[in-house]
Amino acid sequence: MNKLASRFKLRASRKAEMAQVHSRLAARSSQLVAGERGFTLVELMVVTGIFVVITSLILANNTRFGGAVLLENLAYDIALSVRRAQVYGIAVRRFGEDDFSAGYGVNFTIGTPAVYILFADIYPKSTGNGIYEPDKSELVESVSIQGGYRIIDLCAMSPNSQLETCGLTALDVLFKRPEPGAFISKNGNSGIANPSSLQENGRIILESPRGNKTSVIVEASGQIAVEKI
Repeated sequence: MNKLASRFKLRASRKAEMAQVHSRLAARSSQLVAGERGFTLVELMVVTGIFVVITSLILANNTRFGGAVLLENLAYDIALSVRRAQVYGIAVRRFGEDDFSAGYGVNFTIGTPAVYILFADIYPKSTGNGIYEPDKSELVESVSIQGGYRIIDLCAMSPNSQLETCGLTALDVLFKRPEPGAFISKNGNSGIANPSSLQENGRIILESPRGNKTSVIVEASGQIAVEKI
């Protein structure tokens, strides 16, 4: 009997010790949970504000960079169109059914700032006049400029003054065999019919919707370049 009583007492003592351990662990856990603190509303608003500002800056810079790239691509597209006219003009390229002698050019008009024209100079038939004549079936291709990008100014420099004149209404750049150089006429005045009115160079100024500008320059020598403004 004494041994049995001792066993019951030992078990009771162990249960009491285990209960104390569980109680201490529970109290410690409660203290740890009570000591931990989450974000307050003010802290959450500050973090959100910082995130919004950083995201806005990244998006703004990305948009600005993308617009500059598109503007530069447009300038090179126009330069390639001029080069295409040069290749057509100095090569033997047929226009229509049997015309192998036509020169080729590009026409820019400030009245249609989102369009430029690749044309074959077939009027007058014997020599051409270096000017795009829309009613004479000279159209090769009409190129539209998309996305709000546009031609905002046309400039040219005469050999005599060496001063660039802007605010032109039209600029025609023509290439004709056997000369590799460009015949540059301004404001619809034919440089073929009146060689003294030929220009030393022509500049096409382009603008993006954000106001960035760049230009395409064509020299009378036939050189074509893109220049940032």
